[in-house]
Amino acid sequence: MAAISLSKVEETAPALVSLYKSAGVSLHKHGLGGVRAAVYLVVDYSGSMKPYYKDGSVQALADRVLGMAAHFDDDGTVPVVFFSTDVDAETEIALADHQGRIERIAAGLGHMGKTSYHLAMDAVIDHYLDSGSRDPALVVFQTDGGPINKLAAERYLCKAAPLPLFWQFIGFGDPTSKQFDFLRKLDELAVPGKRVVDNAGFFHAGSDPRTVSDAELYDRLVGEFPKWLVAARAQGIVRPS
Repeated sequence: MAAISLSKVEETAPALVSLYKSAGVSLHKHGLGGVRAAVYLVVDYSGSMKPYYKDGSVQALADRVLGMAAHFDDDGTVPVVFFSTDVDAETEIALADHQGRIERIAAGLGHMGKTSYHLAMDAVIDHYLDSGSRDPALVVFQTDGGPINKLAAERYLCKAAPLPLFWQFIGFGDPTSKQFDFLRKLDELAVPGKRVVDNAGFFHAGSDPRTVSDAELYDRLVGEFPKWLVAARAQGIVRPS
C-alpha cells in the first residue's frame, strides 16, 4: 500500500496540495515518513457544534485530515462518523469530492443531539475490524465537550487498547472550559492498570480552530502517534514494519 503521490493530489484535489505538503513535513519530522496507516475522522454533531459547521471549521478539519491521510494510505478516502446522542452518520470523505462535502452530509442529518462518545467509538472499532486491515489506524476524534456517559467512553477506550487503533482527540471551544477535564483524564489513564498501552492523546484547537496553522495542527495530530506505535509493536498489537 503506497502513499498517494503529489501529482495525484494535484490532479484530483488541487486545493489540498499545500495541506498535503505541510502534512508531509510534519510526518517526516516525527519519524512517520513511509508509515502505512488507516485514518478515521469522527466529528461531533451535537447542538453546540452548530457555529463550527456554519463557519467552516469542521470542513477545514476534514480537508486537513484528507491532506494527511494521503501520506498514510493509497485510497484517497477517509471513513467519517458523525455523532451526537447516537451515531448520526457513517460515511466517507474523498480527495476527489472534498469541497463542501461536510456541509452536504450535515444537510442530510436530523436533529443535533447531545454528546455521547462511546457509540461513535464502537462504530470505528466495528469498521476497522470489518475491514480486515492489520495496519495501525489513527482516529482523529473531534468534539466540543465531554460526553454524557463518561464511564462508557472510558470503558470503550480501554476495550480498544489491544487493537491497532490510536485515538487523537481534538477539542473545539474555550480551552479553559471544564467540559474538557474528562478528555484530559482519558489522556492520562493508567498503563497498564487501566489499559495495556497509552492509546489516546488530546489537544485543544481553541475557540476558532481555523486559526491554528496547518503546521501546528499536523504536529499535534501526530505528536503522540509514534510513541504509541513503538509501545503497540512491543506489545504485539501492531505488527513490525
